[in-house]
Amino acid sequence: MPLLYHQCMSDARLEQFQQMVAEFPDSPMGHFSLGKLYLERRQYAEAAKCLEVATRLDPTYAAALVSLGDAHAGAGQVAPAREALLRARQVALDQKHPSLAEEIDERLSELA
Repeated sequence: MPLLYHQCMSDARLEQFQQMVAEFPDSPMGHFSLGKLYLERRQYAEAAKCLEVATRLDPTYAAALVSLGDAHAGAGQVAPAREALLRARQVALDQKHPSLAEEIDERLSELA
């Protein structure tokens, strides 16, 4: 029963985030939220598409860049994952978030 409950909740969130993207297509938050959900569901290609849009709308969205790297890594796409994570690292440093940059360094080392 719990598995079915989680699937229903996931489906409801999917619909909610899809609606958010439809209503606010120029807002990176909706695309990020939808991409994160696809990432949780291990739907890496769909996650990457959504997160690419989020980072195109806001190139300084560090969380979206990190998630984009995770989506590419999950899909086995090392080069695009590294590129997204390096962009995320630079944004983190530019925004004076050294702990996030360190977290990104860990992800980068796992790609090697």
